[in-house]
Amino acid sequence: MASYPDKSHVATDADFKESSSPSRCELEAVATEKLVMRKLDRHILPWIFIMWLLAFIDRSNIGNAKLDGLIKDLHLTGDQFNVTLTVFYILYVLLDIPSNWLLKIVGGGHYLPILAVAWGITGTCMGFVKSYGGLIACRLILGACEGGMFGGIILYLSMFYKRHKLMFRLGVFYCAAPLSGAFGGLLATGLAEIKYHGYNGWPWIFFIEGIITILVGITAFFFLPHTPAQCKFLTPEERNFTIRMLKNDLSGATNSEQVDDEQFNWPAVRMAIFNINTIVMSINFFLILIPIYSFSLFLPSIISGLGYTRVRAQLLTVPPNFLAFLVVLASSYISDKIKKRGPCIVVGLTLGAIGYIIQIASHHNGVKYLGTFFIAAGVFPCSPLVLAWLANNLAPHYIKATGLGFQVAFGNCGAFVATFTYLQKDSPKYITGHAINLGAIGLSLIISVSTMAYVRWENKARQSGKRDYRLHEGDESMLGFRHPDFRYTL
Repeated sequence: MASYPDKSHVATDADFKESSSPSRCELEAVATEKLVMRKLDRHILPWIFIMWLLAFIDRSNIGNAKLDGLIKDLHLTGDQFNVTLTVFYILYVLLDIPSNWLLKIVGGGHYLPILAVAWGITGTCMGFVKSYGGLIACRLILGACEGGMFGGIILYLSMFYKRHKLMFRLGVFYCAAPLSGAFGGLLATGLAEIKYHGYNGWPWIFFIEGIITILVGITAFFFLPHTPAQCKFLTPEERNFTIRMLKNDLSGATNSEQVDDEQFNWPAVRMAIFNINTIVMSINFFLILIPIYSFSLFLPSIISGLGYTRVRAQLLTVPPNFLAFLVVLASSYISDKIKKRGPCIVVGLTLGAIGYIIQIASHHNGVKYLGTFFIAAGVFPCSPLVLAWLANNLAPHYIKATGLGFQVAFGNCGAFVATFTYLQKDSPKYITGHAINLGAIGLSLIISVSTMAYVRWENKARQSGKRDYRLHEGDESMLGFRHPDFRYTL
């Protein structure tokens, strides 16, 4: 049974400092932190999880609709289907950074649910589409509505959790992405059988899934808090404790007591974008998203190309996606436990590479299907890992908001590659698509290993005092992640 802290003691900054023999105050601080984490997890993570689950379902259900007659009913020819996939990411990419700034102004507890309601309405409208132009317009608007969700969730969670408590929470929300492939495949199989008032099959995938998103978004609006200081489910003592805990976790990178106290400024924007961690990890995210998006969008087509019927192909998308769901959770837990991101990314990329090599080299359908498990289990965990890696290495909050926005915006440009990796003319083997994804994974491996080497070198320089000169450059509170006491996460 958990040991609850004495509410008469309010933990101070000293409670967070290391000691060879823990005092009563330090033990109380540990107990308070565990209690606060449980409360935050219980009141925040379920809403974040289900909204991201629905976000991924609503963007990728067009792949299920394709198998259920969308291309035939809308008379799509050539690469028009691939174009409809691509336009989603135009506004999705452009809105990432300003969306993170807007989240700070509106408050994440309201902003994220509003986005969910907006894309839920748009997704529902896709079921009424009768032409290629209408489908393009809906996908464009859907991308605009979902554009701030991914980076926004990461930024939002970083307001509540310490840097090395964040990865598991990111894993919990992100594992909804592969789960959406499993759940979406099952749901689409049933919804495609509905025929009512002239809407037969695929429109009902959009109708039902869009309406569910709207209802969830409206409900979440009334339950999600904006910041730790506004968590009504925490006592005043617990709120103060959380604020101090998060400040101490940044090791001198900020003097602000609360994220609400930080003010926007353009030097922080330049500092967020023009540093090696942001640039390199944004490129890495770009490469990682190529196999993730192509897998999510085209897995039904890839499995169908192995000779399975429409219904069986939909159902066979479930097992590899469910495995990815479990691996994302496991890798996130392990990453937080060892307090490292890079090594976990390298392992995942290696598994993904094995999967694509199987796809290219094997001539047996059963073995190729086995390869999809390696791909799913390998690439899906890498996305939250590389995002948490950058989030851990940027501070304070406005710098983190801008850097994450840039990473998500730049990284999602990988979707423009992913949507054209699997073309109809390359079916059923799709060798070109598999080769492109394998190449992206190889480049990502090189970048990940190089980044780990840089982080070790920079942390060693700070440890030896080679960065102490920065303390005399001006206002120490403006150093952020450049502060000599701040250590990068490996």
